[in-house]
Amino acid sequence: MQENEGISEMTTTRTPLIAGNWKMNGTVAESVALTRAVDDGAPGGCELLICPPAVLIPPVAAALKGGNVAVGGQDCHFAGSGAHTGDIAAVMLAEAGCGYVILGHSERRADHGETDELVRSKTEAAHAAGLIAIVCVGETLAERDGGETLARIGSQLEGSLPAAITAANTVIAYEPVWAIGTGRTASAADVAEVHTHIRGDIERRFGADLAGGIRILYGGSMKPSNAAELLAIDGVDGGLIGGASLKAEDFLAIAASCP
Repeated sequence: MQENEGISEMTTTRTPLIAGNWKMNGTVAESVALTRAVDDGAPGGCELLICPPAVLIPPVAAALKGGNVAVGGQDCHFAGSGAHTGDIAAVMLAEAGCGYVILGHSERRADHGETDELVRSKTEAAHAAGLIAIVCVGETLAERDGGETLARIGSQLEGSLPAAITAANTVIAYEPVWAIGTGRTASAADVAEVHTHIRGDIERRFGADLAGGIRILYGGSMKPSNAAELLAIDGVDGGLIGGASLKAEDFLAIAASCP
């Protein structure tokens, strides 16, 4: 208990991050309009990030006026270049204007069979390109109902995080797959338990300083109606937002809920 209490005292040093994952949505015109609306309405007190599809990154980056909103990619390859048709290197994202990249998202793990080892390799590539990696972990409905949540999260962290992570180059996102689009919701106690476990796991592996500084986002269907409750949970340092990030009003309302 003493270790967790020590970590919790450092939460005020972590700037909340509200990250919008646009997934496979948007035309150039729609994306530019959404970007400008988010940029114009960005509140203080938190950092905003938008992650459009790869082909939309250049016009989105160009539409931003200043430093209110950051841009990120939704994935990258572990190699810097080569015969990898359809893939994008981390350095390409950086040159297109990205500061972040989402890695190991549950949809990538499920739809593309991404393993923890592959996510770790991609994270190393992101760091080498100067990007901040948002590494996603989360359990399925079967794992949740089987009482395997913490073991699964621990296994994903162990396999997906390189040894050289820092609080400056890595963010962790907890996305309970069972609470995304299923009608089931995670309680505040559920979220607090997993976030505490993640931070404790980081402390065990990397030390208290890194555990106290690294940001851990919640990614389980956060929206304006539940954002304030979720963001008030000790150890929740922001959100990885899906559908609600496609509407400026909703995305900004979530950001305004940051404590």
